[in-house]
Amino acid sequence: MAACSGDSGSSSSGTSAKKDTATVALRTPNWILPISAPGFTQGENAIFGEELYRSLYSYKLDGAAQYNIDDTRSMAQAPVVSDGGKTLTVTLKDNKWSDGQPVTTKDIQFWYDLVSANKDKWASYRAGGFPDNIAKWTIKDDKTFSVTTTKVYNTAWFVDNQLNRITPLPQHVWDKDSASGTVGDEASTPAGAKKVFDFLMAASKDPKTYDSNPLWQVNSGPFKIEKYVPNGEVTLAAQSTYSGTDKPKLAKIVLRPFTGDDAEFNVLRAGQIDYGYIPAADTDQKSYLQSKGYQVSPWYGWSITYLQLNFNNPKTGSLFKQLYLRQALQQLIDQPTISKAIWSDTAAPTCGPVPAKPGTTDAGGCAYKFDPAAAQAALTSHGWKVTPDGQTTCQNPALCGPGITAGQALTFTVTSQTGFSATTKMFAEIKSQMSKLGITLNIKEVPDSVAVTPACKPSEATCTWDMSFFGSQGSWYYPAFASGERLFATGAPVNLGSYSNPQADQLIDATQFSGDQSALTAYNDFLAKDLPVLWMPNPVYQNSAYRTGLQGVEPQDPMNYMYFQDWSWK
Repeated sequence: MAACSGDSGSSSSGTSAKKDTATVALRTPNWILPISAPGFTQGENAIFGEELYRSLYSYKLDGAAQYNIDDTRSMAQAPVVSDGGKTLTVTLKDNKWSDGQPVTTKDIQFWYDLVSANKDKWASYRAGGFPDNIAKWTIKDDKTFSVTTTKVYNTAWFVDNQLNRITPLPQHVWDKDSASGTVGDEASTPAGAKKVFDFLMAASKDPKTYDSNPLWQVNSGPFKIEKYVPNGEVTLAAQSTYSGTDKPKLAKIVLRPFTGDDAEFNVLRAGQIDYGYIPAADTDQKSYLQSKGYQVSPWYGWSITYLQLNFNNPKTGSLFKQLYLRQALQQLIDQPTISKAIWSDTAAPTCGPVPAKPGTTDAGGCAYKFDPAAAQAALTSHGWKVTPDGQTTCQNPALCGPGITAGQALTFTVTSQTGFSATTKMFAEIKSQMSKLGITLNIKEVPDSVAVTPACKPSEATCTWDMSFFGSQGSWYYPAFASGERLFATGAPVNLGSYSNPQADQLIDATQFSGDQSALTAYNDFLAKDLPVLWMPNPVYQNSAYRTGLQGVEPQDPMNYMYFQDWSWK
């Protein structure tokens, strides 16, 4: 709502009245600690975090660099591999914190100590993954460290999906005893690392102090926080002491949140924002915006979109565990038509866990096509009495499947996102198709569907949700290597629905060890058919609209980062 007040300082002539500022439509970030936490993995938090605290490595998907490493933005040289592939040695470049102190391996060690001692609270952790797969962690000097793995991994996977998690942290500021406030080497012991971690987590969960807490005043990124309003506007100011080579060209970036698509688009049409987006329902307004001095460009993502199923729900989990039922539900989702008619050709079908090449408009080859007749036949053959436009129920539990009782109905609630008109229309269409086979779909829209649909055990009070959708701008954006250990492996940190299949686990593990593309193909083909989730139309992150005088926006990063330091006015 704060986005509706005040003036952005911009005119509608195609250039900004404030030549040192750009205003950006973006949901308010709500997580600042550069260690991911469950429930705070939304895209706006990644964008916000990278502008404040640079990751050890940045990546790009142009195929030009070894391991997809973006050398310009990365804080270290590409790793040197030895010991038959088990040891990777990393050398830091010359960088400084905003207070002038050098970035050293002490800051890397501090990060490692925190995540190692608190991995159960880290959203990027999966049992057997980093740091469990590290046999030896060695600090060689202020600039060099090495990691020796327990096994010989596919180096591309390890660099892209394990080393990508490392973010240097300002040890000289954050390594505090929370009781005394004294900075020391508290995190060097597991007990101390837990205390420091809890201290930092508590501070991160207090966003009203983001612009005042001294903790967040020392960073490594191109920008710093000037003003932060919880659930409102955020102002980032260029960091004058930024040591990276990609220096910011603008003095300020203003992030403006909106209550929904309509509110954002009204402000964009009025020329009161420099960078926004055209909602899918308003794609026909493209020429109008272009006439008002805006460039329009779809932002394609290295992403997939899906509807999460809660396999652990004590009431409906037994239904989701039946493959035939998941198949029937998938066959009632008309991905091609929804992509074209509702998303105005700004979406394409998701066919499996490995994303299509960014910009691909027709994924093709989906294992399950829209086929209501096949869905009905599957239900009937498995003991269900299908009642079109009524209530389909189980007549023969022996055929319906374990845990399903006689008379049990196919009734589900989808917890979805508010503020996206295309998403609302999409579920109205899916609900209509399912009702034709007597399947009841109730839609409940909430501001943050990820936060209210956590992974859970059947005995927990939070385990009452059936289906969760958080894909209005894509459900999941992959790191450079698109394997699924964080999403679909048993116990994976972002496996909200608790899907588990031993064969899937084996295929996911295989992608971590084999450099052969066939491993990714085998993993994709199996999960495309086994349906750990229901595959949904994958929209572009957004159909971006920005002033023609704003340079450096293109190319838009398919891994969902926004590098504001590249932006400038003509």
